[in-house]
Amino acid sequence: MKRIIRFSKFFFPAAILSCILAALGITGYVINKGFYLGVDFQAGLIQEVQFAPTALNIKWTGTSNAVLSHDSGSISIVITGSGVESKTFTFLFREYNTIGPLAQAMIQQIEGLEVSLVAREDTNTQWLKFSTQGNPNLRDETGYVVHYLEPGSSLIDISEVRAAMASLGQSVSIQNMGQPQSRHFMVRVQNREEGRVKQEEITKFLEAYFGNGEVVVLRSDYVDSRFSKNLTDQAGLLVFLTLLLILAYSTFRFKLQYAVSLVIGITYDALVIIGFVAWTRMEFTTSTIAAILTIIGYSTNNTIVVFDRVRETRRMYPEDNFLNVLNRSLSETLSRTIITTLSTLLAVMSLFIFTTGSMKDFALALMVGMISGVYTTTFIASGIVNFWENKKQQREKRKLVSAQKS
Repeated sequence: MKRIIRFSKFFFPAAILSCILAALGITGYVINKGFYLGVDFQAGLIQEVQFAPTALNIKWTGTSNAVLSHDSGSISIVITGSGVESKTFTFLFREYNTIGPLAQAMIQQIEGLEVSLVAREDTNTQWLKFSTQGNPNLRDETGYVVHYLEPGSSLIDISEVRAAMASLGQSVSIQNMGQPQSRHFMVRVQNREEGRVKQEEITKFLEAYFGNGEVVVLRSDYVDSRFSKNLTDQAGLLVFLTLLLILAYSTFRFKLQYAVSLVIGITYDALVIIGFVAWTRMEFTTSTIAAILTIIGYSTNNTIVVFDRVRETRRMYPEDNFLNVLNRSLSETLSRTIITTLSTLLAVMSLFIFTTGSMKDFALALMVGMISGVYTTTFIASGIVNFWENKKQQREKRKLVSAQKS
């Protein structure tokens, strides 16, 4: 016969500990004046940048118009204008392995085009990087700057990027993107009181620190204040509706006492993650909402498995008191809970170790939530069910005594 662990001895101490942890979480939220919100939840600019030196500078001196386009394997230049036949010149990188022959071919084939080499002639064309901030109209006085990133280039620490953007104060957050050798970062800037931040401002600050022509803008997105407010409202509504649907489902599947215990338990899990995010000043983004919803689902599944076993055990031992049934059920499902949690934790830990940025934060929140979920199922939800059952039995005894007296 499997050994029965008396989990019920820890129900009351666990309740006290849970109240303390929940209070600490709320205190952290109040002291830190809310979450450290990502720009997803507030108006501002998101810009992905990569630090790569200049390889080529392309200018157009002809009387017509010249527009440059590119993809991962070629550069194309389209010549248009009144009285001029439209022509497209495409230069494939597989035909020009280095930028020296590429520049020569462009100059020879397109009259009026100036191509200045900044990097070495033997720089591989596969290393070229293109900025979305560059003006594709080559008539621009500054021309079009093409960058390159050579494998083995010196790494740039995130602290250097923060130093470059320090003058913008607390309104800026920086994240690593990809592997360190990619020198790829995400810069998030909140709107300031004096108005909306401009894309060019970020590049200006970075180039002032790292040097002109050293910054490639890969992506720029602006989050409007109305959108950020709607996203914040919808996130709270989403969590509330999730709890409501789980309450309805578990009431239908079991009884009201089990449903209420389950919802209180998963609400506590959400509070643990919220408190953790508030105290650690982890950036609160859509990934954090995803982590909270994931943990709610994980904890719900774990608790339902235990409650289902309680129902089966109660049928098998109808004469046994409820506390013994609860301890027996928790003991029988303990091995399943440990194996499931550890196997899931291995996958989540891999995400935490081998990823960066918001995905790393997502994995960290999941690890905290999974540990909380096991604790909640074993001590919080089960303890509330036991408390409810005791109160129910006391009411029945009082009714029976009253009936006998009458």
